[in-house]
Amino acid sequence: MESPAVEIAGLVKRYGRATAVDGLTLTARRGAVTAILGPNGAGKTSTIEICEGFRRADGGTVRVLGLDPASRELRARVGVMLQSGGVPPAMPAREWLRLVSRFSARPLDPEALLGLLGLAEHGRTPYRRLSGGQQQRLSLAAAVVGRPELVFLDEPTAGLDPQARHACWDLVRELRTAGVSVVLTTHYMDEAERLADQVVIIDHGRAVADGSPASLTGAERQLRFRARPGLDLDELLAALPAGSAAKESPAGHYIIEGQVGPELLATVTAWCAAEGVTADDLSIERRTLEDVFLELTGRELR
Repeated sequence: MESPAVEIAGLVKRYGRATAVDGLTLTARRGAVTAILGPNGAGKTSTIEICEGFRRADGGTVRVLGLDPASRELRARVGVMLQSGGVPPAMPAREWLRLVSRFSARPLDPEALLGLLGLAEHGRTPYRRLSGGQQQRLSLAAAVVGRPELVFLDEPTAGLDPQARHACWDLVRELRTAGVSVVLTTHYMDEAERLADQVVIIDHGRAVADGSPASLTGAERQLRFRARPGLDLDELLAALPAGSAAKESPAGHYIIEGQVGPELLATVTAWCAAEGVTADDLSIERRTLEDVFLELTGRELR
C-alpha cells in the first residue's frame, strides 16, 4: 500500500521559549490537494518548512512520500514554492526557469509554463524587476516545472490579481488531474473551498479541524441579512420557529439558523417590517469555510 504524500504525527517546533507547532498531527493523501489554514502565527509555515527539509523538528515524526524530509532522494520528487526569495535578483525569468528545469529528467516545457502563467512577455526581465505578482508566478512555475510527485505551495496566490489567481488555480487543478499531490497554505477561504479535497485548520500549532470542505461546512442553510446594529435578538427568536438560532456577526450582519424555508423567511421579513427595520441583502446561503474558520479560531487579530 502506498504511503500518504505527507504524514505528520505529534510534530513540535520551538523557537526559543515560543512553541510554533505543538503536537500537530495530519495526513495528506496522494493525488489530492490538501489545504492547511490557520491565523498568522498558527504554525503553518513552520510545518511546511519542516516537510520541505529546511527546518528540523524538535519532536514528533514527519514522513514525506514515506521518507525523512531531509532525504536526498526527495529532491527530484518534490517541488517547493517559497513565500519569497530563492531566485538570484539579476537572473532573467526565462533563464531561471530553464535552469531549474535542467535538474529534472522529464521537465515540463518552460516556455509553455511561462505562457500559462502570463510571463512570456517578461522572459528577459531580471527577477528583481518583476512585480510582486510576477515573482510569485515565476516561483510557482519553478516549483512544478520538474514534474514533481508532490508540490508544497506556501500562500501561492498572495498578492495576485484576480486573473493571475485563476491561472494559478487552473494549474493546481491540472496538477491534481495528473496525479500530483499538492499541499498548500492559504489565507483565502474561497481558494481552499474551490481547490482542496481536504482542509486542515490549525491554531496555536495544533489541528482543530480536518475534513473535506463540504464535511466542515455542513449541509445546513442560513438566512442572512444586513440591518441597523443592535437588533433585539431575543424578541426575534421569540417570533421564530422552535429550534432556530440568531446571531449578529459582525455588527449589523445577522445570521439565522434553523429550518430555513418559506416559513422562516416570511417570519423574519414580517418581524423586520413590524420593527420598522429594512433587511438589506437578504439571502439564503450555506455556511462557508470562513464561518467555520472564525468559529474555531476566533475573530481577534493576531
